[in-house]
Amino acid sequence: MNNLLNPSDRKISIAEIIVIVGFSLFPLFFQYPYRVNIFLSWEGAYRLYLGQVPYKDFGLPMGFAYWVIPAVFFKILGPYMFSLVKAQVFINLVAGFSFRSLLKQFDLLSGQRFLSVLLFCLSYSFFNFWPWYNHSVFVYELVGLLFVTRSIFSENRRWSFAFAFLGGFFVFVSFFTKQDGGALALLLALAILGYQAIAQRKFAPIILFIAGFAVTAMALILPFLSHGIGYWFNYGQPPHYSRVSMHDMIDEIFGASQWAKFYLVLILLVGFVKTDSFRNIKGFFQDSKAFTFFLLTCGILVQALIIQVTSYTPPDNNIYFHSFAFAYLITLVPASFNLNRLVPLGLTVVMIFFWWSGTYYKYVQRIVDRVFPRTAEATDRNIVSRHNFMVNTDSTTIDVDMSEWKSSGLKAFSGVYMPVSTIDGINRLLERPEIKDKEKPLVLNMTELTPLAHEIGYELETPRPLWYHRNVAMFDREVNLFCDLIGKQYYDVVLFEDVAMLNNFYPYAVQDCLKEHYDRVDTFLAPRRPTNATIEVYVRKKTSTEATTVVTPGTTENQSEQ
Repeated sequence: MNNLLNPSDRKISIAEIIVIVGFSLFPLFFQYPYRVNIFLSWEGAYRLYLGQVPYKDFGLPMGFAYWVIPAVFFKILGPYMFSLVKAQVFINLVAGFSFRSLLKQFDLLSGQRFLSVLLFCLSYSFFNFWPWYNHSVFVYELVGLLFVTRSIFSENRRWSFAFAFLGGFFVFVSFFTKQDGGALALLLALAILGYQAIAQRKFAPIILFIAGFAVTAMALILPFLSHGIGYWFNYGQPPHYSRVSMHDMIDEIFGASQWAKFYLVLILLVGFVKTDSFRNIKGFFQDSKAFTFFLLTCGILVQALIIQVTSYTPPDNNIYFHSFAFAYLITLVPASFNLNRLVPLGLTVVMIFFWWSGTYYKYVQRIVDRVFPRTAEATDRNIVSRHNFMVNTDSTTIDVDMSEWKSSGLKAFSGVYMPVSTIDGINRLLERPEIKDKEKPLVLNMTELTPLAHEIGYELETPRPLWYHRNVAMFDREVNLFCDLIGKQYYDVVLFEDVAMLNNFYPYAVQDCLKEHYDRVDTFLAPRRPTNATIEVYVRKKTSTEATTVVTPGTTENQSEQ
C-alpha cells in the first residue's frame, strides 16, 4: 500500500516516458483536413527527396534545415502527405525527451518533472500534428539548450567539451530553420554561457559553443555561396526587407501577452524574494544551477514575447513558455505538499487537465453533445442566444460544410480529406488531354496542391522559388521570368490559386499574364478552411473560334464561354 501511495522515481520516470510517447503517437490514429500552408512542407521535402540542391535548384528566404527530417521520412515511407504526420511524430518525440532531459539538469524532484513534462506534451506537442518551421525552430533550440546545460553541469571534462560544441551545432541549425527563433536561441545560449564564464570561471564551454556554431555555419553556408544564397536568404537586404517592427512589438507586448507577462513578473518577484530584497543577490548569482534555471526561464519568456510578433503563424507557436514557467514555479511548492506522493501528484494532474481542457475537449465534445443536447435556442433564429447572436454575412467566403470534405483516394494525398469540389477538380485535371496524353507535361503549379507533382509525374522546374508569396519568397525577377514563359506559352497547364484575403500569396501579376495568354478552362475550390480561395486551371489560348469551358466552384457541369 505504501508503494502505491509513494511511487518510486523509477515508476514516475516510466510514467514520463509513457506520456511523451503517448502524446507523440496520438496523431497517427486520425485523418485530417488539408492543412493551410502544409503544401510548403511537402514541396520542400519533395525537392530534397528528389536530390535537388537548395538555392541552386530552388530558392527560399531561410535555411533548409526544417525540411531535412520530412525529406528523410519521404525517403523511408514515400512522398505522401501522411508521411509528414509521421515526421511530426518523430519531432514531437525529440521535443518531449529533450524537455525532460533539460529539466533533469536542474535536479527537479521526479514528481515536479513529471507534471512539467505532462504540461509540455498537453499544451505544446499535443496539437502539433503537422511539421512547420515555426515549431521545428524551437525543437532544435531545445536540443541546443540541452547540450549547453549539459556542457555546464557535466562532471566529465571531455564530454563537457563535446556537449558545448554540439550545443553550437544545434543552435545554428535552429537559426538555419528560421532566423528570428534561431537568433533568439543564440542570444539565450550566449547569456547562459556568459554567466557561467563570469560567475563560475568556466570559459571553455562558451569558446567551444562559438566554435560549434561557427563551424556549422561555414559548413552550411559556404557551399551555397555560388548558388545564390546571398540573394535568397533574408537578412534584411534587397530585394528583401526587415520584417521586424518595433511598433508591432510594443503593441503586442503591452496590448496583449497577459500570460507571458504574468509569469515574467511572478518569476522576477520570486527572484526578488530569494535575494531578500537584493541583499543576498551575490549568493543567488553564485548558485550556478539556481541562477541558470532562473536565466533560462526568463529568457524563454522574453523570447515568447518577441516571437509572437516575428513569427505570427500559427498564433500559438510560442505556447511552449507555459511549460518552462510552470517547471520553475513548481519547484517553489512547499515540501509539505509532496508531489512525489500519489495523492498530491494525482490532484495536480487533474488540475492540469482541467486547465488545458481546450486542447482535447473537441475530442470529447461529441459525447457531451449526446448527453447534453443543444436546446432549440441554438437553431431557432427567432431566439437570440450565444450560438446565433452573430450571423455570417461575409459574401467573400464560400460556405462549405465540413461534411462535404472527404478523402480523395489519391496516394500522394493520403491521410487528408479535402472539399468535394477540390477532389472533383483534381479528377477533371487528371483527365485533361494536356495531362493524360503526355508522359511529362509542362506544369506550373501556383497552388496549395503541391503533391500533384508526384501524382501527375511532372518535373519540378529548376531554378525556381520554393513557394510564390511575392516579396517574401519570390520577387520581381521571378514574376518577370514566369510572365515571360507564359507569354511564350511554354507551359501545357498552369494552376493558379486566387486567395483574395491574402496579399499576393500567389502574385496577381502572374494571374494577369495568364488571362492575356492562356484560356481558363476550370475553376474549383482550394482546400482551405474557411473555403475562401479558388484554383484556376489554364491551358494554352485557343483560336477565337474555339469555345472555352469554365467550371464554377462547387459544380461539375461545363458551361460554354464564348
